[in-house]
Amino acid sequence: MGSIEVANHKPHALCIPYPVQSHIKAMLKLAKLLHHKGFHITFVNTEFNHNRFLKSLGPNSLDGLPDFKFETISDGLPPSDADTTQDIPSLCYSIRKNLMLPPFRRLVMKLNDTGAGNSNDSPPVTCIFSDWAMFFTVVAAEELGIPVVMLITLAACAFMGLCQYPALEQKGLVPLKDHECLTNGFLDTVINWIPGMMDIRLKDLPTFLRTTDPNDIMFNFVKEASEKVHKASAVIIHTFDALEQDVLKALSAATPNVCTIGPFQLLLNQLPEQYISKHFGYSLWKEDTKCLQWLDTKATKSVVYVNFGSITVMSQQQLVEFGMGLANSKQPFLWIIRPDLVVGKSAVLPPEFEDQVKEIGQIASWCPQEQVLGHPSIGGFLTHCGWNSILESLSAGVPMLCWPFFADQQTNCRYICEEWEVGMEIDNDVKRDEVEKLVRELMAGEKGKKMQSKAMEWKRQAEEATGPLGSSSKNFDSLVNNMVLRKQ
Repeated sequence: MGSIEVANHKPHALCIPYPVQSHIKAMLKLAKLLHHKGFHITFVNTEFNHNRFLKSLGPNSLDGLPDFKFETISDGLPPSDADTTQDIPSLCYSIRKNLMLPPFRRLVMKLNDTGAGNSNDSPPVTCIFSDWAMFFTVVAAEELGIPVVMLITLAACAFMGLCQYPALEQKGLVPLKDHECLTNGFLDTVINWIPGMMDIRLKDLPTFLRTTDPNDIMFNFVKEASEKVHKASAVIIHTFDALEQDVLKALSAATPNVCTIGPFQLLLNQLPEQYISKHFGYSLWKEDTKCLQWLDTKATKSVVYVNFGSITVMSQQQLVEFGMGLANSKQPFLWIIRPDLVVGKSAVLPPEFEDQVKEIGQIASWCPQEQVLGHPSIGGFLTHCGWNSILESLSAGVPMLCWPFFADQQTNCRYICEEWEVGMEIDNDVKRDEVEKLVRELMAGEKGKKMQSKAMEWKRQAEEATGPLGSSSKNFDSLVNNMVLRKQ
């Protein structure tokens, strides 16, 4: 991908992610791709996350480059020193109440102030690349006459599911009539009218509809966010055409200027090794790279990688059931256990677990996931079904065991298991016997072999999409050219 030249100055993209690890990671990858295309980048974190990055990566880690800078805004929430993901409903409340809009507006105006005595040496902001969940950016963009591109950090199928919330509400299906609807089979109701999605049940749709309260913060937040997407100049969905053809066709018919660009990491892999911003580290937790040396000692496709992402939490009992299931499977495993994985307490595994896994198990608090998934020894991935994790697993050709937690993860799980045929689901009420059985099937069973073959096929198609003549590469070039030519 070549860089662009603009007559007097570079185009300036301001990139702002939703303030949690997975969204930040996706937006940063997009920012790196834009930077390589010739954009001046300003990447905007909340002050809370900026401080967490400095703690995990070091005090100079976000110094940036002359044309790739990091800025901060307030999130409107009370101060906190916790090294953990902030409360999601509180973040969404702050966004809906426009608590982040004034500091964001001031930042854009500061960046655009080229008056005498101003030390600002960057070109004016020419476009905003906003996470779709940070929809207050639409207001600022309209006020300042700047185009905004929304990044959908979800699968197309999950986003299409969120877009159905108003229709589900009109049909009286949500909010739920009472809490019994969660257990009496009501969530098995088949929704057969969603364009591009066949035989979807209510329980396969993103979980924010599982409320009895019409004023529920999350239910109303995602409704508003999915509606505001239509005000964007363009919409990027982090996926690739071959993976979600039917849903993408339906979304494109309903939403103007939708383009699929992904997987981002495979596009980044196309860039020259010496490209400097390609190497920005960016993790809210300090990564343990010693686990890669441990993987070097294991046989090809022999290790199960276990990681439940940056937000999922579980009970102590669930942790023990997963642990003993892994131990009893006798399969080598690498398990990432965040400091805040267990609700309200530190993760504690029983002595018998430690005795059984001395030779086969490795536990770390965080790791460079894409390097792990790309390691030859990894043969399967036990995942919460976050979208970044799924794309990374497919890009590496690794089949999955699925334990979805919330949000879009149930929709992702359905597609992994039924549509893409690369995964099996573990029951929410996790039991060690089931974990043991499914791990063994994943790694050595007939179904596991079929899933492995299918995963490798998706890897091939993802690489094709991100190759020089692939659909994602062409879509990215087209988007960039439109953004550069606009308002110059």
